[in-house]
Amino acid sequence: MAQSAPHTAVVTAAMLAIGDELLSGRTKDKNIGHLADVLTLAGIDLKEVRIVADEEDAIIEALNALRQRYDYVFTSGGIGPTHDDITADAISKAFGLACVHDAEAMRLLGEMYARREMEFTEARQRMARMPQGARHIANPVSTAPGFIVGNVYVMAGVPQVFQAMLDNVLPELRTGSRMLSRALACPFGEGDIGTPLAAIQKAHPSTSIGSYPKYDGMRFSTEIVVRARNEADLAAAASDVEQMILSLGESRPPPIFTAEA
Repeated sequence: MAQSAPHTAVVTAAMLAIGDELLSGRTKDKNIGHLADVLTLAGIDLKEVRIVADEEDAIIEALNALRQRYDYVFTSGGIGPTHDDITADAISKAFGLACVHDAEAMRLLGEMYARREMEFTEARQRMARMPQGARHIANPVSTAPGFIVGNVYVMAGVPQVFQAMLDNVLPELRTGSRMLSRALACPFGEGDIGTPLAAIQKAHPSTSIGSYPKYDGMRFSTEIVVRARNEADLAAAASDVEQMILSLGESRPPPIFTAEA
């Protein structure tokens, strides 16, 4: 799909989903779609998503690439109490910071476990670890905070907690112009529309035009989605797409399908 032209109001983001369970299929990720929905509404373009295993080198490599390329990076997973929860360690190393038991996080967790009359074990204390000097992301669901360092927002993998943390950081994010979109149904396959659609995209560089093939068991069709930050740009490109569909329909008879004997 063609990319939209550079725009001064564009704010970009990436996501790094961390966990062996995501790659094995044991856990079906729900956070990527939620983040995409929330950021789109806020006018922030989610440009890239990476999924990596619970391996320190892999996390560091991916994080360093993403945080240099985009305005914001959101991570999910790997900040729990078990031995394979190594996100705090990896992010600390990526920034060249010590990974410490944050005093305020220790207090919050200690008080929470005391209220529940549960021992604040060494394993549970792992959830208070973060890069030295990091800011907290409040966790109204289960207390253990996420954290912010640089342009990286580190959040839990449990969807309910991830969503609550995201709600808490959203108000502080710089947002851009919201992307407008219009979907058009095209009764032709991508092979029929590829050339004229490319010409339309070239004529409207301030838009992003995507084509998504469909097959109903008998024939191919395509959903064409036009995106732009300006209503006039959107309308002009969508009008050209509509004219393309009409001209293709006029240039050929409709296909005839017969039932097999």
